[in-house]
Amino acid sequence: MGSTTFLPLSLPDYEMSPEQGFLPHDPLDHPPDSPALTHLGLELPKLLSARTVRRFIDEQRELLPSIPTTWRTEDCRAAMRILSFAGHAYVWEAPDQPAAALPPQVARPWHEVARRLGRPPVLSYASYALDNWRRLDPAAPVQLDNIVLLQNFLGGQDEEWFVVVHIQIERQAGPGLAGLLRAMGGAAEDKEDEVLLGLTSLATAQTAMRETLLRMKERCDPYVYYTRVRPYIHGWKNNPSLPSGLLYHGVEPYAGQPQQFRGETGAQSSIVPCLDAGLGIAHAPDPLTIYLQEMRDYMPPRHRAFLQTLEQAVDGLNRPLLSGYIRDRKFRAPELWTAYCACVDLLAQFREIHVGYADSYIHRQHQAHASNPTAVGTGGTPFMAYLQKHLDETKQTIVE
Repeated sequence: MGSTTFLPLSLPDYEMSPEQGFLPHDPLDHPPDSPALTHLGLELPKLLSARTVRRFIDEQRELLPSIPTTWRTEDCRAAMRILSFAGHAYVWEAPDQPAAALPPQVARPWHEVARRLGRPPVLSYASYALDNWRRLDPAAPVQLDNIVLLQNFLGGQDEEWFVVVHIQIERQAGPGLAGLLRAMGGAAEDKEDEVLLGLTSLATAQTAMRETLLRMKERCDPYVYYTRVRPYIHGWKNNPSLPSGLLYHGVEPYAGQPQQFRGETGAQSSIVPCLDAGLGIAHAPDPLTIYLQEMRDYMPPRHRAFLQTLEQAVDGLNRPLLSGYIRDRKFRAPELWTAYCACVDLLAQFREIHVGYADSYIHRQHQAHASNPTAVGTGGTPFMAYLQKHLDETKQTIVE
């Protein structure tokens, strides 16, 4: 057998932490020295309720001057969050009559801050969830009874709960991802006890994530989600309501050509792809795998790099590092196989819950107009058959 090299990874190098995973420490509630943009963010739910977002923005001379070179990443993220919500509110203010163009006072700063962050100028999961929370009690942990959103579209319990459940899962994934790295490092160094300890930590985190996901329907009703939350997070790629995409007026690099970007979706979270990569779960090519590869363009660049590093961790036989190591010891060290199977099974359970939610929150709802379809996800791709396929492939990984 060939040799294995897996260098210890430092989570802070990837804008991560073992305590909070892909969540930043505490997002800024507004960007510095940006009164007009901050005011728009605060007023947005009321403007959207009154359907006056477009008029309000059209009357602004500018929302954000040129992005200061002194701005830190967290300053850009705060501006990106408000501009993303404002841009989507402008487009989807009347969901059956979307705006086909953005005025320069939104388009230009949105494009510039997105460029600084290495993501497209569209609402993505990073702005919708990762960078969109604060603690009610700054001294208490990041948990469901202590986190609220910094930015909403319409607001209300269902919208709030839908997103904070995701944020809680992101936080709970942190110790699990650290455990996964520990297990992979143990495999690279042939330390079975480290592999077992890492997998145990991962399973504990996955159990907590599953329990949080099961709470979604407590305060987020499927009908309310579909009719009052979902319409505003759609993008403008593969969208029948905006077949040509969206014009970003005043953005020189786009040369007056409409752009097509996917909508916000949990498929832009890095957690499940990282678990697939670390646990060595393969998915045969299908429209969803192609789409999920595209979703990486919407992840923060360092999170994308972390995922790619996990995927590149292979043993001397070019097999996924961790699963290859464990399979070689399946009978000699059965406790490793048992622990590995527990993690894969927990991932399958997580996927199974998600398939059920995709069915009840989207697929079974009544489609009122083409801009909020039930046959495709907010990213604009058919989902039910392929979600089930990916679930089946996860389960197949540990079939004897």
